[in-house]
Amino acid sequence: MKQKMERRYGTAFLILIIGLLVLTVWNINSGSVKLTVREIFHIIINRTGEETAYNIVWDIRLPRILAAIILGGALSVSGFLLQTFFGNPIAGPFVLGISSGAKLVVSLVMIYLLGKSMVAGSGILIIAAFVGSMISMGFVLLISKKVNRMSILVISGIMIGYICSAITDFVITFADDSNIVNLHNWSMGSFSGMSWDNVTVMAGVVFVTLGITFFMSKPISAYLLGEVYAQSMGVNIRLFRVALILLSSVLSACVTAFAGPISFVGIAVPHLAKSLLKTSKPILVIPACFLGGALFCLFCDLIARTVFAPTELSISSVTAVFGAPVVIYIMIRRQRQV
Repeated sequence: MKQKMERRYGTAFLILIIGLLVLTVWNINSGSVKLTVREIFHIIINRTGEETAYNIVWDIRLPRILAAIILGGALSVSGFLLQTFFGNPIAGPFVLGISSGAKLVVSLVMIYLLGKSMVAGSGILIIAAFVGSMISMGFVLLISKKVNRMSILVISGIMIGYICSAITDFVITFADDSNIVNLHNWSMGSFSGMSWDNVTVMAGVVFVTLGITFFMSKPISAYLLGEVYAQSMGVNIRLFRVALILLSSVLSACVTAFAGPISFVGIAVPHLAKSLLKTSKPILVIPACFLGGALFCLFCDLIARTVFAPTELSISSVTAVFGAPVVIYIMIRRQRQV
């Protein structure tokens, strides 16, 4: 039985890795300039090639692809942490209004700095998004203490998201035209315009946070079996819950700061990862969530760029098309189990 499960885990991770590699090459080759697989590998490995093709691959496509991989994985792991915290599979940064809170504060900071003819750096955007995430999370936690039903909490989170989005739209309406143009693509969710500096910063923040999360696999596993059991295993519940909130907020804030709000990834992918592995062990689910989120966002970004080219869809619209049915399935399945 153990060998069978290990074989399943190996197969699941092999599928995710192969799928990610295939989609990476596919994304590099998708666009107005077509390249062969040999040309792509020649440009990436040897760092040489025809100048136009080289610039397109290295300066435009690769940073965008890496951003989709890093931020997609971060959003998925953030969703897994929130689902662990609230003990419900439909909890996620977008549904609970956390992404909308981050979007609001980042919008305010960007508009203020653009009004002063200044450009917000990556660090400032991440800090602003983190502050917005924590404000929204604070409201969600206050509501969670007043209600016992998760459905009411989710509805409250959605309402918080609507309020934050309404305030953001109100602020953008009265911003300068040039500011609105700069904010439009970001506010709708997009991986476009990524640079290597952006990729470096997001990789540093995300991978450090993921490393801490991965080393928390054992207490997370104990917590999933109940607070009493976790306490008996020596887990400081209050400190542990604070750590979950901070880690999930940092991950979702990093995503919102660079790509704007992205819907349903944080809910759908953790469920799909658990279904693929047939286990809830955090030491396996956390890396599977990252790979699954990267794969999901890379696929959705490919569709967003190519289906109606040269018009580009917002990434959040595409993720909603594929992620919402998964959430509906989760809710129906959960209702049947009650």
